[in-house]
Order: sequence, then structure tokens, then C-alpha cells
Amino acid sequence: MNTSEDRALLLQRCGNGDSAALRTLYDQVAPQLFAVILRILPRRDLAEEALQEAFLSIWRKAASYRPDRGAPMAWLATIARNRAFDLRRSLKSEPLSGDPVAAFEETIPAEGNNPEQETGLAVEAQRLENCMQQLTAEQNRVIRLAFINGLSYPEIAQHIQSPLGTVKSWIRRGLQALKSCLE
Repeated sequence: MNTSEDRALLLQRCGNGDSAALRTLYDQVAPQLFAVILRILPRRDLAEEALQEAFLSIWRKAASYRPDRGAPMAWLATIARNRAFDLRRSLKSEPLSGDPVAAFEETIPAEGNNPEQETGLAVEAQRLENCMQQLTAEQNRVIRLAFINGLSYPEIAQHIQSPLGTVKSWIRRGLQALKSCLE
């Protein structure tokens, strides 16, 4: 039981309060989610804390998962990444490091060893990257800082030394352009 459909069923059961389903889901995906978190929070103790918080969020939000809006593993990884970024932001003493694009690409876990699925993910990732390249340099940079590095709008404004309103406009226009490009 490791397919996308099985995980979607487990999430549905979690949404109905089935703690055994949560345990099964944890056993299946915790190592992958922990690897995602470790790339954002290199300290093991912090990564373990973020993983625990991620599974609490998964338990609380499981009823909101919709299979028609994405693969279960992508939904789970998003929650895990968000918890890791939240914890990282709360520390504030850790500087940004490394290439944010590479960090993002490494945090996308494979749903399994299904070559068709992996090819599909690679095609979608390439489509997204092609669309990102069509943005202005400023839009590309702030979108990566917001959605890959997990910075808030004020943190981005401070990081790139630009007015907050300008940053918000770049992100809004960039997301609109991405939406149009991906449709």
C-alpha cells in the first residue's frame, strides 16, 4: 500500500479521525518528509520538531485534502516544507544559504518508483521552470524567495532592499504571469 490512491484513502480516513490511518501514513512517508525538512533545517533536532508539527497539521487538515487538486505526496510535502520554513523563520538567526532553486528541486519527493509518474513530474517541473524564465528578473527572484525560501514579503523587501509595495506588486504580477503561462 504505497500508491497515490492508497495515500489519498489514508488521508481521507485521517480526516474521519482514524488514528490507525495516520500511523500507517506516517510509516509510509515520514522518511521522505524528514528528508525534505532536513534540506531546509540542517539541524536534526529542529527537523524532528518540524516533522512532528507537520504531522499534527496533516492530522488537523486531512479532511481538506482533495485528490483532484494534486498528488497526496505533493500535499504532504507542502505541509512539511511550510512547517520547516515556519520554524526556520522563527529562529531568524540562520542566514539564507545555497541555491534556492536547487533547494526547492531537492524538496520535491518522488511519489514512488513509477517511471511514468516521475516523467510527468519532470515535464511539469520543466514547464514551470520555462514559465519562470519568462518572468522579469525581479519577479523571478522575489517569487523564488517567497515560495522556495519561505520568506515573508517584509523579509524579501529587507533582503533585496526594495520597498514592500514594490515587492508585493512583483509577486502579484509574477504569479498572474505564471498562471497564464501554465494554463
